Amino acid sequence: MVAAKGARPVEVSGRTVEISNPDKIYFPDLGATKFELASYYVAVAEGLRVTAFGRPAMLQRFPEGAGGKSFFQKRVPAGAPDWLQTTVVTTPNGTTSNALVVADVAHILWAVNLGCLGLHLWPYRADDQGHADELRIDLDPQPGTSFGEIRQAAVCVRTLLEELGITAYPKTTGSRGLHVYARLEPRWDSFAVRAGAVALARELERRHPDLITANWWKEERGRRIFVDFNQNAPHKTVFGAWFARPRVGGQVSTPLSWDEVDTVDPEELTIRTVPDLLDGRGDPWSAIASEPQSLQPLLDLAARDRADGLHDAPWPPEYPKQPDEPPRVSPSRAKKA
Repeated sequence: MVAAKGARPVEVSGRTVEISNPDKIYFPDLGATKFELASYYVAVAEGLRVTAFGRPAMLQRFPEGAGGKSFFQKRVPAGAPDWLQTTVVTTPNGTTSNALVVADVAHILWAVNLGCLGLHLWPYRADDQGHADELRIDLDPQPGTSFGEIRQAAVCVRTLLEELGITAYPKTTGSRGLHVYARLEPRWDSFAVRAGAVALARELERRHPDLITANWWKEERGRRIFVDFNQNAPHKTVFGAWFARPRVGGQVSTPLSWDEVDTVDPEELTIRTVPDLLDGRGDPWSAIASEPQSLQPLLDLAARDRADGLHDAPWPPEYPKQPDEPPRVSPSRAKKA
């Protein structure tokens, strides 16, 4: 293969990946280039192996880098190299796509060269799409809330999951929130995992009504942290751990230890600082794949809620109406009607 003029090769995963326009600025506030982003992913390869390898990924391309316009590309484009691994996935609206599989870092650098800053990952492995093996708890700040309240909510999540015998791992979102993940035994589909997430959100709200809400409708959330259970809906992708977010400062969605949740400043976790952090303190998620958890305690909570007369929680608008879902209309609109 002849390199494009000005392209810079990267030797990784037993392959040579050419990075075109390597000096193009991708993160303006950091002054970081496209090649720096590629080098960052090589530096955190071991962390990515634990969290991303083997998973299908949605492409989001930023031709002008962070801060510029972007577009989603569900399908791997024509002309992709013959070594690129792909798999057929279904998106929330039911369409199928030939998606990238994050087989190794070379696959990530191929995506970087297309203008992808990071990747949105499916909650299952490409070789076992019938089982969702990640519970993803998204702590979503609402207007008037602070990162301090996000920290408190994360500790509440940990405490409840520990009571249920579930070991969980926190990470920054790369923006204003935190995610808490549990790697699951590959026994349940995404409908079951979402049901467990709904039950978790509702129990957290019962215990911490002034801090946490499970209300899907924004008008009902108030100044509380929303536990976004629908991030676990079937075929829903979430921005992966260790990936750089499309922010001009080059912030990274970074795995943390629970001690770090109390002190971390997410703004300081960038493609320039995270490799040294990883080298210095190791990977706090190194054991996540070797400790798959049971979803059953959360399904028991869900069954209790159902026995108490609670219906399913609302689904996002792009999903078909579900059997036990309440009317998909905001409370204020329903009242007017």
